[in-house]
Amino acid sequence: MASCLVPALLLLLLLGSRSSVAPNPCVDAADACTADERCHRLRTAYVAQCLGRAAPEGCPRARCRRALRHFFARGPPALTHALLFCPCGGPACAERRRQTFVPSCAFSGPGRAPPSCLGPLDACEHSRICRPRLLAFQVSCATTASNPDGCLRDQAPSCLRAYAGLVGTAITPNYVDNASARVEPWCDCRASGNRREECEVFRGLFTRNRCLDSAIQTFDGGWPPILRNQLDSHQDPEQSLLQVSTADAPLEESSLLSMLLVLALQSLF
Repeated sequence: MASCLVPALLLLLLLGSRSSVAPNPCVDAADACTADERCHRLRTAYVAQCLGRAAPEGCPRARCRRALRHFFARGPPALTHALLFCPCGGPACAERRRQTFVPSCAFSGPGRAPPSCLGPLDACEHSRICRPRLLAFQVSCATTASNPDGCLRDQAPSCLRAYAGLVGTAITPNYVDNASARVEPWCDCRASGNRREECEVFRGLFTRNRCLDSAIQTFDGGWPPILRNQLDSHQDPEQSLLQVSTADAPLEESSLLSMLLVLALQSLF
């Protein structure tokens, strides 16, 4: 019965909530995405795919990841990046951030233990979608000792864009817990045999990357004005919710809620 509640719990994590007393930038990012027609539509699409009925061998991972790639490639970068890199000061915010793209389907595998990184890495290197994105990530997030943050000058934004481009590929990374901003793919190097060094170098692109760590941790400094205004609206109860959509029609937030409730209820039957 507990497993049937997973979609409902993810529903609560994915939707914004203005009832929380403690400031939660990830909630503000979710609200801003919901208020933007394009971001809302693309986010609804990937949530529907990633929470859809599981195939016999597991969740519909290929469709889920494809929808995620579309979200980050076609959605407004200021809003999609705010969802992925929202700065957190506590575990509730960090857990919402970790659950942003339904990691139970898009990130981790069916087993409890992660596989060797060599499998996803080999799959990426033979993929016309993944391989150029991995190369772009290596270049954009290359570390340097000349700057305290580990990045070349003005490199942090391109590093975050390249990282976001990996979400939805064979080497999809994610936050490892709700107590830090550390990220890595769902894999390790324990069963890598004589390719152990190659495996560790690959994992180190995420786990020992000063430029990437710094870019994620300082994203608050580049917090989009569109979301800063939304934060101000939370502090002023007389101010209405910022509408970032250019559409004239009022936003129907209930559409995403209704769809996800249906998906949650499907798992009970």
